[in-house]
Amino acid sequence: MWMHFGIKDAIDVLLVAFFLYQTYKIMKASGTIAIFSGVVSFVVIWILVSQVLEMRLMGAILDKVISVGFIVLIILFQDEIRRFLLALGSHRGWRFLSKIFSKSEKDTKEGQYIAPVVLACMNMAKKKTGALIVIQQEMDLSIYEHTGEMFNADVNARLIENIFFKNSPLHDGAMIIADNRIKAAGCILPVAHNTDIPKDMGLRHRSGLGMSQETDAKVIIVSEERGKISVAHRGKLRVNVTAEELQQLLSDEKW
Repeated sequence: MWMHFGIKDAIDVLLVAFFLYQTYKIMKASGTIAIFSGVVSFVVIWILVSQVLEMRLMGAILDKVISVGFIVLIILFQDEIRRFLLALGSHRGWRFLSKIFSKSEKDTKEGQYIAPVVLACMNMAKKKTGALIVIQQEMDLSIYEHTGEMFNADVNARLIENIFFKNSPLHDGAMIIADNRIKAAGCILPVAHNTDIPKDMGLRHRSGLGMSQETDAKVIIVSEERGKISVAHRGKLRVNVTAEELQQLLSDEKW
């Protein structure tokens, strides 16, 4: 078998390994790693019984289970599959092509929202004004924008503070910022159901973490009870963030 192992086979193995690793990351971020481990274990047992030990009866039973396993996986991982297809079909998913031809324009425009957002968050934290701000990355967030009130405004610290003012009708929802513009406010976000989230963190933190699990967006949470700032991204939550750390996290494209 090893005499016929060539470059194409090596690439095949690497692609399968990469696919399994990415699947593992998605499952871990969504809290379904136990189900993923169970599926992998079942496949290993199926290969062992059918191919290695050649148990005909048991192998036939497992073959029938595997034949309907695809439908079962779709049911179990429908949220993860939807997230993957949303990222794949997003028109922003291929934005790296435009970056090659418009790098100078990107350098001048990208990140203009950071300073007013950081200033607004620090002011709201001092006043203990709750806020939930979503910063769009590569994945399109249009479906979440339409759950709130549509905007098309420049990112301004005073405007952000007014939207999240306690008597404002939009203060309970989330604000979405994309392309250096405020796109929507009062938006509804998916809620994370992780059991390891501290109990002192309320619905804002769960919504911010849930949004970071469903999309690649960076989500800023300002606690109304504690006056602290947290940032959620890729299913991870960083709490008690300072102004300098917040600016760095928003500027860092690799984080």
